[in-house]
Amino acid sequence: MYYGEIKNCDIANGEGVRVTLFVSGCTNRCKNCFQPQTWDFDYGQPFTEETQTYLLELLEPSYISGLTLLGGEPFEPENQRALVPFLRRVRSRFPQKTIWSFTGFVYEELLRPGSHPRCEVTDEMLSLLDVLVDGRFVEEQKDISLRFRGSANQRLIDLNATRRTGALCRLPERTQS
Repeated sequence: MYYGEIKNCDIANGEGVRVTLFVSGCTNRCKNCFQPQTWDFDYGQPFTEETQTYLLELLEPSYISGLTLLGGEPFEPENQRALVPFLRRVRSRFPQKTIWSFTGFVYEELLRPGSHPRCEVTDEMLSLLDVLVDGRFVEEQKDISLRFRGSANQRLIDLNATRRTGALCRLPERTQS
């Protein structure tokens, strides 16, 4: 797997101050994607052991709320296979921090047997996430006022509540003060 960028102290891609990893490779190719260069699976740098160590170091400070995965597309099967072992390490080392992932696929696609991008590690990847921001960016539904997403069709899914209740649960639009 390759990645295009790592951001430290990101406040735009999830709750709190986060470390974000922009993976490379995407077959969705949404019209007017804000990072079309990341469609290429070989864009950027290889996701090495050194990269993983660096990310773990960035996650160390107490003011960092967690990790966010973006793309490209984290749920492309080859990316899932590379990310799951790393996410296990993050979960083990930082159980109090949250892990978010953005995906152009919808949650139901990720669960449907035989669908792209579902593979042998999809269920485990989902189990390691706290929040999933799902759905392709749709230019005609673009709304810059939305929290953590670009178009109205995209959802903020609370995966912990979804697992607890057995029904899809969304995060509230705004956090309570």
